[in-house]
Amino acid sequence: MGIRVSDVAFVRFQAPDLDQMEAFLSDFGLVRAARTEDALYMRGAGSDPFVHVTHKGEPGFAGIAFLADSVADLEVLAAMEGASPVEDITEPGGGKRVRFVDPNGHKVEVVADRELVPTLPVRRNTPGNEATHSQRVDAALRSGEGPAQVMRLGHCVLNVIDFRQSEAWYKERFGLVTSDEIEIEKDMSIGAFMRCDQGDKPVDHHTLFLLGTGAAGFNHAAFEVANVDDLMAGNSHLQAKGYTHEWGVGRHFLGSQIFDYWRDPWGHTVEHWTDGDLFTSDTPPNMQGIDTLLGVQWGPPPPPTLGT
Repeated sequence: MGIRVSDVAFVRFQAPDLDQMEAFLSDFGLVRAARTEDALYMRGAGSDPFVHVTHKGEPGFAGIAFLADSVADLEVLAAMEGASPVEDITEPGGGKRVRFVDPNGHKVEVVADRELVPTLPVRRNTPGNEATHSQRVDAALRSGEGPAQVMRLGHCVLNVIDFRQSEAWYKERFGLVTSDEIEIEKDMSIGAFMRCDQGDKPVDHHTLFLLGTGAAGFNHAAFEVANVDDLMAGNSHLQAKGYTHEWGVGRHFLGSQIFDYWRDPWGHTVEHWTDGDLFTSDTPPNMQGIDTLLGVQWGPPPPPTLGT
């Protein structure tokens, strides 16, 4: 029996040029937390010490980390098959961790007892006016130019070899629960959006999405930005900088987020999102079709490159 993780903590990548990665991530809306000769740590405006790590090396995905409530939780995990002992973290924020390798070869960490950092001021936080609800009076809205402001890491999507095997592995260890399962035909599911189980506390519609593609791989990582104006300002900024745009702007059906997908200089897909659904443990799982997975409430259809 495992634990119930409370959120996703960070993602790790490798890249041969840390200067180039830092330039992209700064334009994407992250802020440097620390840097060494071999590693770059980037944070959002929230209290996490970092949400994105790049290690110098051949380009690729290097792992995902989840957040546990306590070191006692880590000790529970350390007793499970395939787990490392509880280790000290010698990175910004310190703390403790347990390491795993999932059935697909993805490196997975669970961390606890990290030192939080002061939050950063939200740059674009002007209340909006809707036809039925006005919040801004005697004030003009000027969102300003420049990058979006990433607040936090919201979720990660992993391609897996065997969906059911991977689903069982993550649920057993980390207590994830299904929000929406994706069925391609009767009794044949290829993936699921899974969220943290925090009881009555509302959590994101999904923290992890496992997609059974028959091959292991990284799909994308999604970072929450301040609001819709912030997302659109970020879109304009990244386009002006000449980065590779993949998909958006649109609004998903599953999770309801307004989304905008980009590629980093080595082809990893990273997403800006805002205005997503929040669920408690009372919300039951749903079965959805592939059309709903790929469909949008508004915006362009997904490109054939998505997830590659």
